[in-house]
Amino acid sequence: EERTKEKSSRFDTLRHSLAGMIRSPKSMLGSSSSFFDVIPTSERPLAEQEWYHGAIPRTEAQELLRQQGDFLVRESHGKPGEYVLSVFSDEQRRHFIIQFADSQYRFEGTGFTTIPQLIEHHFSTKQVITKKSGVVLLNPVVKDKKWILNHEDVALGDLLGKGNFGEVYKGTLQRDKTQVAVKTCKEDLPPELKIRFLSEARILKQYDHPNIVKLIGVCTQRQPIYIVMELVPGGDFLSFLRKKKDELKTKQLVRFAVDAAAGMAYLESKNCIHRDLAARNCLVGEGSVLKISDFGMSRQEDDGVYSSSGLKQIPIKWTAPEALNYGRYSSESDVWSYGILLWETFSLGQAREQVEKGYRMACPQRCLDDVYQVMQRCWQYNAEERPKFSELQRDLTAIKKK
Repeated sequence: EERTKEKSSRFDTLRHSLAGMIRSPKSMLGSSSSFFDVIPTSERPLAEQEWYHGAIPRTEAQELLRQQGDFLVRESHGKPGEYVLSVFSDEQRRHFIIQFADSQYRFEGTGFTTIPQLIEHHFSTKQVITKKSGVVLLNPVVKDKKWILNHEDVALGDLLGKGNFGEVYKGTLQRDKTQVAVKTCKEDLPPELKIRFLSEARILKQYDHPNIVKLIGVCTQRQPIYIVMELVPGGDFLSFLRKKKDELKTKQLVRFAVDAAAGMAYLESKNCIHRDLAARNCLVGEGSVLKISDFGMSRQEDDGVYSSSGLKQIPIKWTAPEALNYGRYSSESDVWSYGILLWETFSLGQAREQVEKGYRMACPQRCLDDVYQVMQRCWQYNAEERPKFSELQRDLTAIKKK
């Protein structure tokens, strides 16, 4: 009889739990994987919580918080291993460091042994985070699983090179053995550089074009952060030009120019300013398709103009006068850089002279007159007199067909 009662009691507990989940799925803190998973959400590891976004920048967290009570948890960029609760409350985005002392996590009240237990407590009881703030947790902001990878999902292979933020490795996705490129971020970089590192992934999430390198996912659940991209087998365009200079025909060089213009026309249509267009930042894929890469300096602006007052590491030889002199970047300044990219292409990766003070580089030996005229249009001193990328794509496609 006691066993029957015990079984009945367990069944009732499970039944009430399931009924509660079905009546109020939000009580599961966004855990939509299965109503019939009887492990309480708060008992799962932090990385499995759908409101835990890993080491995303503060600025990105703020963009995700839009309504009263929206919240997420992230790892601090400035202090890896420290966790922050970000909440939208009273038209403000607030950030609370999760305190850890005496083996317990807390804000200012009750302590808990894990962060999920702490968040579950404040979410389910609607207890304020701090008395002074009066902030209450209402809506968990669920991470976009489309782009989220765990570090264990990617096996690192050979070192491909070193970037501004860390090493780049050849890698393999464990799920289907796809070959990928993995950009890693040094753990000791200042927070502002980690933000710049992740900004490339934020931009590429939105784009899908054959002449733009593809993002596969990001690993932000812990340090070091990874950006996982498609592996483009031909390597960077500058090295490709220098290595294959004796084999490349003029027609193929024009095709590369069309590819670059097509990719940049796509970015132009999205109000994306690349700011670092050069042969070294393009990749050569299968079938000798050129892809625009390295979006670490890129910006997406509603009005298509980005003004920079800092960041003095400017690639001078590729940068338009208005960007050098006034820090004013636009698609038109990208067009100037594209003119330099054309020169690199038809000179087969030779060293460049600076384009300044009215001097323009001479026509490379392998360059068609029509293409050199396109270069000169790109180097108009007044930005508004330069062609749009859509025009460049059209004109170079016509040259290719001749």
